[in-house]
Amino acid sequence: MTIQLLNDRYQVIRTLGAGGFGETYLAEDTYMPSKRLCVVKQLRPIHNNPQIYQLVQERFQREAAILEELGGANDQIPALYAYFSSGGQFYLVQEWVEGDTLTGKVQKQGLFSEGAVQELFINLLPVLDYVHSKHIVHRDIKPDNIIVRHRDGKPVLIDFGAIRESMGTVVNSQGNPTSSIVIGTPGYMPSEQAAGRPVYSSDLYSLGMTIIYLLTGKQAQQLETDSQTGEIVWRQYASHVSPIIAGAIDKAIAYHPRDRYPTARAMLDTLQNIANPIPPTQPILTQPTIVSAPPPQTVAVKPQPNPQGNSQNNILLGSLIAGGLIGASVIISQVLTKPTQSTADKTVLPSETPSNVTSPVRETPKFIPTTSSVPTQTPSAPTQTPSVTTQITPAPTTSIPPVGTTTANTYLWLSQRLVNDADLDGKDGFELDIMRNSIFASHGRRFDTPGLQDYFDNLPWYKPIYSPKAFPSKLLSKLEQQNIEYINKYQERYGLRYFKK
Repeated sequence: MTIQLLNDRYQVIRTLGAGGFGETYLAEDTYMPSKRLCVVKQLRPIHNNPQIYQLVQERFQREAAILEELGGANDQIPALYAYFSSGGQFYLVQEWVEGDTLTGKVQKQGLFSEGAVQELFINLLPVLDYVHSKHIVHRDIKPDNIIVRHRDGKPVLIDFGAIRESMGTVVNSQGNPTSSIVIGTPGYMPSEQAAGRPVYSSDLYSLGMTIIYLLTGKQAQQLETDSQTGEIVWRQYASHVSPIIAGAIDKAIAYHPRDRYPTARAMLDTLQNIANPIPPTQPILTQPTIVSAPPPQTVAVKPQPNPQGNSQNNILLGSLIAGGLIGASVIISQVLTKPTQSTADKTVLPSETPSNVTSPVRETPKFIPTTSSVPTQTPSAPTQTPSVTTQITPAPTTSIPPVGTTTANTYLWLSQRLVNDADLDGKDGFELDIMRNSIFASHGRRFDTPGLQDYFDNLPWYKPIYSPKAFPSKLLSKLEQQNIEYINKYQERYGLRYFKK
């Protein structure tokens, strides 16, 4: 092609694109010692009516000033170097962003992973939040208008629609200037934007449709629409996406604006909570005061036949030290000559419950047993059931309660239904902390807090796999995320926390 010199300054290297509004060139700035590369956009009005040329020029200048402000304050929007008009056409000179459009990335590297689109969301939503804070709607977000910059991997938002709208300026029947065109790309713009009434969440819709393309490889026009709800049907093409991320995308592309995220900031907050869920708690530096002991627990023990004529011996079993912390000695009597486990550690299964026990025993490990009061009883016959009452009192010198001998995850239901205040009322800070952190532990997360780690290490079901930093938050279901937040807010509301963040 013939090399042009625009405005006696910008030497065209090649054409980057062309459309109904003009052409876009890659050019060198001959006035700069570095001969820096820049993008020159040639824009032409859709009408050559001299009467409205002045209106077009005024709008163009106003929108150019907005682009200058946006690009000057945010490095993920191209900087505006200059603007000028020549021969009835208008020109913008902008920063050249070296990188690949999202369309180019998919063509080169294939579909994006869930983690990659989550990162893209988190990097791009603050840009949209900034743009919207200036009362501007981009109106043409799509894979071709987001460039992943080579030098730092950041997404850059290009090609705002307001300038092109200026080129469509006409005078209506009332003599008022208006635009004769709708800015946006079919499939990527929502219905209200197609009707000429874009709102801030219209950009979130377009971004959501862009993300769907990255996950599925399908352009917006290739996806079906639910004939009853108007919602886009896409999930069957992205089975690798977790329900919680898919739900965030669905909310962004909801048919009606009222059902979408109201702002880019609201969507960003949701995605950041997914990426960084409320962390497990950190230890309190000062020891909490335990006011009173829990009520005594009574454990029924199935009698064992004694071949030695029911003789009994009182045996000192020893002292137990839990989790490396100072424990308390447990004196247990009523030990038969046949080796048996401590009655305080025995889990009574339904099939083992004697006939005179009418309700199952609830064992909630919360304090160290320090004294054990066991009545001495000589059974009159091998079939008699001895009754053992264990009085449990708090250990005043213990900073972290020990683990119990629970053999199953008591809080598995937190992964199956939503928690409510009735589930939490009456529980102390220690038990609430254990409830919340059990959700993390059930997915194999380790803990920085020694007390928490000691607690879960002593539970048979706990299988530590991930370090705290390497724990993949996508393992948490949406319901689990909600329960973590609910318990955390409940604890903050009532000041019930045994470990501090």
